[in-house]
Amino acid sequence: MEAAARVIARRGVRGLRVEELAAEAGVSTALIYYHFKDRAGILRRTLEFINDRAGSYTTERASDAAPLDPRQELEQTLLLELQDDDIVRENSTAWGELRASAIFEPHLREDLAKATLVWVQEIADLLGRVRPMATAAALAVAAERLTALVEGLSMRWLSGILPLDHARELVLDAVEAELERLGRR
Repeated sequence: MEAAARVIARRGVRGLRVEELAAEAGVSTALIYYHFKDRAGILRRTLEFINDRAGSYTTERASDAAPLDPRQELEQTLLLELQDDDIVRENSTAWGELRASAIFEPHLREDLAKATLVWVQEIADLLGRVRPMATAAALAVAAERLTALVEGLSMRWLSGILPLDHARELVLDAVEAELERLGRR
């Protein structure tokens, strides 16, 4: 799965060739087809892998780290999607490639929609811990705006349009604005 994420990040979904994936993984193409059946299976499992890997680096905390309050946890979860780390770069690039490819490959849409919904729900839950009196609908809308912003800022950062520090500042400003909005309701 790591090899698939690397190849997709490097070549894009449309440039994914099973032969190249097999070479990157150090296995035969027959083994790739045995495990994944077809290209759609490879893409589906790679998306799952990318989501799981993102979940690990956005939720893991050092055992000696001080506990975070709900707002700090919210901010850190979003900011960890924007870090100068090879795995984060690869994950974000592969996610962006999969998302862009769904325009041309409708079979990816459902899996991407599910993965996005899970992320939105996780952020809505964190927002709800900060603003427990906000409605579920308001929390969902705020979470959708924040996750969409992080995706867009990530692509700008990865493409060299936006410095990482500025992208992170914009996320913190957006969190402040969303929490303020939720507090007024």
